Amino acid sequence: MERLANVSRAAFDKTGTLTNGSPEVIEVVAEDAESVNEQELFRLAAIAERPSEHPLGKAVTQCWRKENNGELPQPDLFQAVPGQGVTAFVGSRETLAGNLKLLESNHVRISKDALEKSEEWLNQGCTLIHIAVNQRYAGFLVLADTIRGESSDMIKRLHALDVRTTLITGDNEKSASAISGQLAISDYHANCLPEDKLKYISDFEKRAEAVCMIGDGINDAPALKKATVGIAMGGIGSDIAVDAADIALVNDDVKELPHLFALSKHMMRVIKSNLTFSMILNFLALALAVTGKLNPVIGALVHNAGSVFVIVNSSFLLSWREK
Repeated sequence: MERLANVSRAAFDKTGTLTNGSPEVIEVVAEDAESVNEQELFRLAAIAERPSEHPLGKAVTQCWRKENNGELPQPDLFQAVPGQGVTAFVGSRETLAGNLKLLESNHVRISKDALEKSEEWLNQGCTLIHIAVNQRYAGFLVLADTIRGESSDMIKRLHALDVRTTLITGDNEKSASAISGQLAISDYHANCLPEDKLKYISDFEKRAEAVCMIGDGINDAPALKKATVGIAMGGIGSDIAVDAADIALVNDDVKELPHLFALSKHMMRVIKSNLTFSMILNFLALALAVTGKLNPVIGALVHNAGSVFVIVNSSFLLSWREK
């Protein structure tokens, strides 16, 4: 709380923090329907993403179950690639599910036609998960997320407290731009890997800015640990993110963040006023005692009265609310 009182910038992850974190698959686009059709592409992606702790991965699995009312098997040789996606074997088929960086690092080529189709969805602010099967591009899933109802008001209240805001997300440029525009966040960084988020936090701190990082995923853990104060979403957040953070929001309610910032600043004002009062009272009592105007009994009463004042003054923090 003492460190939070000095924070001048709040850096947010997007998915699950500023948005509801429960995006839905609204479209499945197959590259070659004869090889892997839309339904099979959806199933392969859902199986590959099943062990994932990322909100997008969870969303794919949940949407498949909702539409098909079936149970999914566990993939083989699952591996999460931070900031890129997941790789897994579904039966004998190696399945990659993630962003374009994942495909590039695995030397998977994507056709110009597929890139143009994906660009149309990106322009609408959607998030895409590209799928490759056995080193061949198979298509992509289109996911749409909604901004939390309280996010806009929360950002405005932070600005009113002179706290600057930044969006740091692994999502694409257009999605990041759309979200930041709707929430009046002027500073944003897209396509960020975990090391990129860590770098931006370090850059802010090098400029003598105390930074609070708010996130929920594995990708946010290094930045949460590095920041002056790290705040994790306790409900939907990954265990690693919660462990790395200093504060966990148990109910994932971001609307209380401005109150937390304001409370920390008010708490420091109360501490300073308590210290000032105590020091002045003790110096006065000492001066009166030296001159013989304050006997030991009255001195003891004055000392304890000062302690009572400090306790009572501090107790008002329990019911304090920002105006």
